[in-house]
Amino acid sequence: MSLLPMKQPDEIVSLATKSAVSLVRFLFCDTSNIIRAKSTRLDRLKERMESGIGLVKGSMAMNMLDAMQIDTGLGATGEIRLIPDPESWVVLPYVERSGALICDMVELDRKPWSLCPRSLLKRQIEAAKSMGYSFQIAFEPEFTLGTLDDGQFVPIDKSPCFSTDGMNRASKFINRFVDCLERQNIEVEQYYAELGAGQHEVSIRHTDALRACDRHIYYRETLRGVAAEQNMEAYLAPKAHEDQPGNGCHLHLSVWDIYGERNLLWADNGLSEFGRHFVAGLLAHLKGLLALTCASVNSYRRLKPKSWSSAYTCWGFENREAAIRIPSVYWGQELASTNIEVKCVDSSSNPYIALACIIAAGLDGVRRKLELPPQVSGDPSLLSAADMKRLKVERLPESLSAALVELEKDSLLMKTLGPDLAKTFLIVKNSECKTFERQSIEFELLQHRNKF
Repeated sequence: MSLLPMKQPDEIVSLATKSAVSLVRFLFCDTSNIIRAKSTRLDRLKERMESGIGLVKGSMAMNMLDAMQIDTGLGATGEIRLIPDPESWVVLPYVERSGALICDMVELDRKPWSLCPRSLLKRQIEAAKSMGYSFQIAFEPEFTLGTLDDGQFVPIDKSPCFSTDGMNRASKFINRFVDCLERQNIEVEQYYAELGAGQHEVSIRHTDALRACDRHIYYRETLRGVAAEQNMEAYLAPKAHEDQPGNGCHLHLSVWDIYGERNLLWADNGLSEFGRHFVAGLLAHLKGLLALTCASVNSYRRLKPKSWSSAYTCWGFENREAAIRIPSVYWGQELASTNIEVKCVDSSSNPYIALACIIAAGLDGVRRKLELPPQVSGDPSLLSAADMKRLKVERLPESLSAALVELEKDSLLMKTLGPDLAKTFLIVKNSECKTFERQSIEFELLQHRNKF
């Protein structure tokens, strides 16, 4: 399912003209998950959709503090083109006279650039398709909402979890946010006030793998855009404040045949043999995956035992302490609603990179017919050492630097990323680790709040 089923540049130019669009943003998401863009005027849009906009290769060597890591081999020399996907076209409802398109990164010889996250996911989707599989994906972001008073954050509410009082206090923002999402053809599934002060969750409907990531990009852009419009602050950071619950971005995933007719995860007992192999693959690669799904130094302040954020390599039916949860199905929709929730994901991850490697890890389990260990039905932190060994439960990496070591040891994930992207990702992320090691907690929290 696409955001708007447009195929030709002429159609987009016509729509942009009718909407009085003046500038169109060409968006991309970098190695550190910062959404960046260049814009073209409407009168050059058709030309730029075909020729792209130039971008220096060093842009993908920037860490989240905008420090370029020249030991990646990337710098001021070399250029690629930002080539927009016409199906990603939207008119931005929270800023005047602006539209946007999400781009692939293409070499001057017209081949996909090896560091393009979106092209990485496309390759993985095609590899899965060749095996007979397709995917339906939904991201579930949590965020913290409030205002600044003399530089101090004031949450919009301090209400109990799921409270209608919290909904009432945030209603002006949430109604505008939902309206802006739906005007971009992004369907909202649920909304509620979360546990933390000013913490809320708006979940959106599942779609195919590529569009789910595109939608997540637009979700993040829209959240920050509406916040700026209303003179508010909206933080997707995993741990915006040390004394409050963290913001996750759980990923829901189902695997189908290529025609989208049969959910391969479904079985009468709750999870098919295929599904069991797929989850076993996720668990086998989970420690390395963590560097991609929880990709910031700040992420590891959230991933703590007894916090419902997942801190151990385990799975379970309806177990919110497990890293992989199998949710209950809806009555009368058992086949359609069977899915896997990956809980150790947050909004500091580049969605294209994270999802590509999640798919690769799951399908590795299917290919090798990996055996799924017994489920964990309670809190894994309460297990004895003997039970942890029997259930193959281990503590997940407790820092980004430790997760990066696990990633580098995982040959499947490194092969999936490819040598160029793997090298750049590791260098950029290790530079962030070293920087924040030398700084205070307050500096870290501040730097993460508005980045994602």
